[in-house]
Amino acid sequence: MGTTQLESVQEPKYWHLKTVLSEALDSDFAVGEILPNERELAARFGVARATLRQALEQLELEGRLQRRRGVGTTVAPPRVGVAVSTAQHEWTGGVSGEAWQPVDCTMGQAPAAVAAMLGTAPAEPVHVMRRIRDTHGQAVAAELLYVPASSVPDLAALDAPSGAFRARNVLRELHRLGLEGQDRSVELGSARADDAKELDRLPGAPVLVVTTRYFAAGGTAAVSVATYRADTCRLTFGDSGALEISHDERRERRAS
Repeated sequence: MGTTQLESVQEPKYWHLKTVLSEALDSDFAVGEILPNERELAARFGVARATLRQALEQLELEGRLQRRRGVGTTVAPPRVGVAVSTAQHEWTGGVSGEAWQPVDCTMGQAPAAVAAMLGTAPAEPVHVMRRIRDTHGQAVAAELLYVPASSVPDLAALDAPSGAFRARNVLRELHRLGLEGQDRSVELGSARADDAKELDRLPGAPVLVVTTRYFAAGGTAAVSVATYRADTCRLTFGDSGALEISHDERRERRAS
């Protein structure tokens, strides 16, 4: 069989540099250590700064590096396994050591794609809840949970002003519905300004966007759009509902 076109394509220079940098991270740097500035790194490896930036961006995407406000680029710790389960505790606050914390809840309009999943009119007001997910003291995800008024018809009878108190009342009413199932999609995205601030990331940093549609009472009860840190999280899926925290032991040994 002859050589294909792809086989004849030369490896990009930044990709080769990424491999070299990855080996250097394992041998010359410790977890949390701040890397030299771009000028020093480019001179050390004999490459243009544009090539270096491409390699650094790829390493950040792979979870090897972190860019931190006021600090610079540091060597990232091993990714933490974060369970994305079908358990109903996602609505009721999580399990020990891991929970979604309600931040705010207001009435607003859902984006067109979310409204289509909810089966609501684009201009129809829905409950928009903001939550933050903590795993052992670290903020790993920010969520917008969209809930149509029809899913929580008894909410008006509750003393539920805006804010975290209203969010908890909405969640309580959702819990009463009883979760019948859900579907979920995951895609790579870029951190928006509000998500970046809450997750201690820079705007535009790589994130994992998990969109979940919850079913109850024969219809769509709510839609969640959750933004997870791509540099520290490795998502795991299962039906047990148990939180799984795991580490890359190979990288831990190298860091020690």
